[in-house]
Amino acid sequence: MCNTNNNAAKTPGIRELKQIDVTKIIKVLWKHKTLFFITLPIAFALSAFIIVSVPRYYSTTVKLAPELSNMSSSSLNSIASSFGIDIGGTGNSADAIFPELYPDLIASVDFKTSMFGTIVETQDHKVRTNLYDYLKYHQKGTWWDAAINSIKKLFKKKKSAGTGEDKVNPFWLTEEQDMIAKSIGDMISCEVDKKNFVISITATAQDPLASATIADAAKEKLQEFITQYRTRKAQKELDYNTELCRRAKEDYEKARRTYASFSDANNDVILESVKSKLEDLENEMQLRFNTYAQLNTQVQAARAKLIEQTPAFTTIQPATVPLKPAGPKRMIFVGVILVLTFFGTSIYVINKKADKQQ
Repeated sequence: MCNTNNNAAKTPGIRELKQIDVTKIIKVLWKHKTLFFITLPIAFALSAFIIVSVPRYYSTTVKLAPELSNMSSSSLNSIASSFGIDIGGTGNSADAIFPELYPDLIASVDFKTSMFGTIVETQDHKVRTNLYDYLKYHQKGTWWDAAINSIKKLFKKKKSAGTGEDKVNPFWLTEEQDMIAKSIGDMISCEVDKKNFVISITATAQDPLASATIADAAKEKLQEFITQYRTRKAQKELDYNTELCRRAKEDYEKARRTYASFSDANNDVILESVKSKLEDLENEMQLRFNTYAQLNTQVQAARAKLIEQTPAFTTIQPATVPLKPAGPKRMIFVGVILVLTFFGTSIYVINKKADKQQ
């Protein structure tokens, strides 16, 4: 009971002490209000000057859902594996590229270099060029970036200027091509929702129309790559059967012309040897026709298989030109700098007061 009373008696004292400390801190800070009137405006001016120098950028997001093969069996395998049961096979065995790997695909050098030739136009229609030249010649930068680049140019040897039309070897990029490829990698990002496998492709650019164009082009390139992968085997089979069918047709037409020519030349001849030769040519022509007809059927089957293997992508959210910039958040930046300056100045004032008291 005594301890309880003592704690109760101490509680008001602690509260009063805390209140007195806060009051003292406020008084100390108010005494040095002139310092705040100096540091805060300077911080505001500097932060505003810095953030205004940073170019604004726009973001466009495209969402699409891919066609997944054997999704039901994949789900069954996932449930079974969670209980430590292997029911054999994997649902995605038909595909080596899962949706989870799409971000890595977009980050690959092959994908980024394939975007070099994408035609980009600015909203004011003053610039219309490929993405390579757009990133090389038509990008705004900060003043400190310009200063750093100017210093670097003093120590760099002059090289012949390249363009987006130059031949690109993804295995061996030039220094400039590698720089542009990295810029494209920073501009384009891809995320995959693991629950429903919805693919989100986001493109960021300094122009709203360019942002939407790049996002749409990245979507098309991704669809093209996946389609080529999924249909590669079926396409090879179709090409092979088409070539065999073409050759069989040529052989059949050759045999038909030979038969017709021999038949016309020996129309009134009744020799058995001639009749036998004519029958042989007719049989040969018929065999060639049967081979051609069979291969033609295989070509149609291969074409149907190719169509079946071609994946279908459903665009959930198409590319649209953004109306407002995505960043930089200028007001937030200035506000954060002001808050940090205020706390930094307050700590300086309090520490200075404590040193004097010691």
